[in-house]
Amino acid sequence: MIKKTILLSWLSLLFSFYCFAQDTSAYQIQRLKINGLLAERSAKFGQYEESLNSRTGIFGFQTKNDIRNSNEILRQIAINDNNIFQELKVLLDYKDVQMQQVQTTANTTSERILNYRKSIKTLQDQNEALSKQLKKAESSKGIAYLMMGIALLGCGVFGFLWKQKDVKRYEEANL
Repeated sequence: MIKKTILLSWLSLLFSFYCFAQDTSAYQIQRLKINGLLAERSAKFGQYEESLNSRTGIFGFQTKNDIRNSNEILRQIAINDNNIFQELKVLLDYKDVQMQQVQTTANTTSERILNYRKSIKTLQDQNEALSKQLKKAESSKGIAYLMMGIALLGCGVFGFLWKQKDVKRYEEANL
């Protein structure tokens, strides 16, 4: 019974690891997505630095187009930052879900183990009670055989005495 309980516990633990591995792959995909967004942000920031240094105007000044280009790149960086924050929130949600699943699995497994232990204890108590009943029945069986033997012996003695009494009456009647 204990071997079955241990085997069942191991199987449930392996199943939880399998589910956790599937969630981990989604987590890794989300991390790769965020890393791609961060790389894109770094590239855009480099473009922004270049646009700030570009001076296509007369006498090396920036033109309106240079400033608009810099502002557009800056706006794209801000949009990219918003996307990064959204994806980070999704990543954190994945992490929260994983933690809740691990906690739920741990609680469920602990609860199952407690229930198995209670069942084992109950079965052990029942086994002990049945063993006591069996010993009691065996001892009372011996007593019953002894009583039966005494009763048969008593009947035999009574029958013998009765027969002796009849024989005496018969002899007295014939004499």
